[in-house]
Amino acid sequence: MALVEQIAGAVVTVVTLLDIFLTVLYARAGTALFSPVVSRTVWLVFRLVSRPFGRNRGRVLSFCGPVILVALILLWAAALALGAALIMHPHLGGGIRASEGSTPRDFMSALYAAGSSLSFVGSSDFKPQSAVFQALYMLNSLIGMSVMSLVLTYVMQIYNALKSRNVLGLAIQTLSDETGDAAELIAGLGPHGQFDSGFSNLSSLASNVCDVKESHHFYPLLFYFRFAEPYYSVSQTATVLFDSVSLLKSALSDEDYGWLKESATVAQCWRAPMLLVGMLEDVFLPGQPAQPRSPADAGDRERWRTRYMAALERMRQAGIKTVADPATGFETYVSLRERWDGHIARLSASMLYEADEIDAPTYCPEVVGARVPFERRLRDV
Repeated sequence: MALVEQIAGAVVTVVTLLDIFLTVLYARAGTALFSPVVSRTVWLVFRLVSRPFGRNRGRVLSFCGPVILVALILLWAAALALGAALIMHPHLGGGIRASEGSTPRDFMSALYAAGSSLSFVGSSDFKPQSAVFQALYMLNSLIGMSVMSLVLTYVMQIYNALKSRNVLGLAIQTLSDETGDAAELIAGLGPHGQFDSGFSNLSSLASNVCDVKESHHFYPLLFYFRFAEPYYSVSQTATVLFDSVSLLKSALSDEDYGWLKESATVAQCWRAPMLLVGMLEDVFLPGQPAQPRSPADAGDRERWRTRYMAALERMRQAGIKTVADPATGFETYVSLRERWDGHIARLSASMLYEADEIDAPTYCPEVVGARVPFERRLRDV
């Protein structure tokens, strides 16, 4: 039984260290052992607990990410202590003895000795009595200090990546006049039809999405940092960029803006969020992948038509030259939107956002009609 206990302790320690290695050092989404299970479990608990809070549900869910982070750190520490305790327990009173008096041999004493050995050598009330256990104590101390350093670095990197994601969401929100509307974003980037200066902003957004995509691949825990403000979500960031590309391709005049439509920047604004949402679906929403809405049903087409026509009007107000045939442009818009709308619907629903929170211009068209005329920007903010 003593041998079985020690083997079990070694297995627990190795599995825990492997999970830490895959989560912190290897840092690729979907590769860790038990960390994803812990994250999903805590998220499901928060989904249930937040249900009675109604409109304040988002505030409750915003605590989920930090709680998962704390839970993982505590679980790693407890698992390492448990593994070391299972190895030490059979040798209490022999190879490991109390500094003073008789040596207790219960498992809690072994757990205390193991936990102490993971911090600093010599700080425990239990002392190793042979070279083998002196080496074990030294190894435990090195493991404990190394894991502590790695975890602290991991936490800092998580919040740096989270800040970058939130900065991107806020940048899109403010560039779109705090509307989350791709048409408003395009109109603001190209007033009077001049996209020369706005093109650099568009390029910066595309580059930042690539950074956010890799951040979620390095630190998949970011997925569970869900804020009450929708503009911080990956869903709205991707929606605005997808919709921007769809409108640029379908609504702008080819003669005047062909250079913009064909640019690598516009293509990157499509490809980077597509890679991001695809990776999130593969890792966090396994099973049947989201199918593109092809062909769109009558209800979708009507919503999209209202949205497209309102976008055309807003861009015309900004002095941007639009397509001569709106009907043909709309069909182009539909063909593009069918390729991304299903992905966004699945991703936003998984994070408990309503469709009108993520895409208000499509699902709340009245808010578009209530906006002040574009020319008011000339004298006001």
